[in-house]
Amino acid sequence: MCLGIPGRVVEIHDDAGLRMATVDFGGIRREACLSCTPEAGIGSYVIVHVGFAITLVDEAEAHRTLDVLRAMSGAVEGELGEALP
Repeated sequence: MCLGIPGRVVEIHDDAGLRMATVDFGGIRREACLSCTPEAGIGSYVIVHVGFAITLVDEAEAHRTLDVLRAMSGAVEGELGEALP
C-alpha cells in the first residue's frame, strides 16, 4: 500500500541542488524532496508520498488525517518504518 502522509516541514536544506526538507510526521522525522512544492516553507504542512512532498495541506487537515492513520493499525508503519506515536 502506498500512502500520502501529512507532515510539518521543520528544516529545509539543499542536497546536490535539490531542495530537501526534514518533515515531522507527528514525532517521526524523515527527509522529503520539495521540488514539487516550491512554495513550502518551514512550518508548512505537506503530503509526502514516496519521499516527495506532493502538495500543501492546512494544519487542521494534517492533524485530522494523522489521527485517522493512527487508527489504521500498521498502515503507517509500512510507509515510515515505525508506528506513529
